[in-house]
Amino acid sequence: MCSRNLKISVVLILVLVPLISTVPHSMSRRKRDTFFDLECKGTFNKALFYRLDRICEDCYQLFRETTVHRLCKESCFTTQYFKACVDALHLNDEIETIKFNVKHLNGVSWTPQTPSQSKA
Repeated sequence: MCSRNLKISVVLILVLVPLISTVPHSMSRRKRDTFFDLECKGTFNKALFYRLDRICEDCYQLFRETTVHRLCKESCFTTQYFKACVDALHLNDEIETIKFNVKHLNGVSWTPQTPSQSKA
């Protein structure tokens, strides 16, 4: 009886360990990784980052252009594309909050850059 339970346990471990290791990381971890991938130099704040990321997601849903989505997030939300998305989504009444969020995540005041400035 004991050896049967041992065999079942070993089989379950061999099956479940690979499945557990393939489970994706939590949303927080992915957002934090993206924060660093975008070269944000400020302080990571999940709620602020999610709000700015959501603007780019909504902009993508509006235009259905992956390039717009990528350029919106580029340089930690400081490009003209991000500003254009804010305008396209009619979020100008929230501009001060958005500027604060960008400043907090980026470590500097937000002045939308042209594409050539964002690469420099």
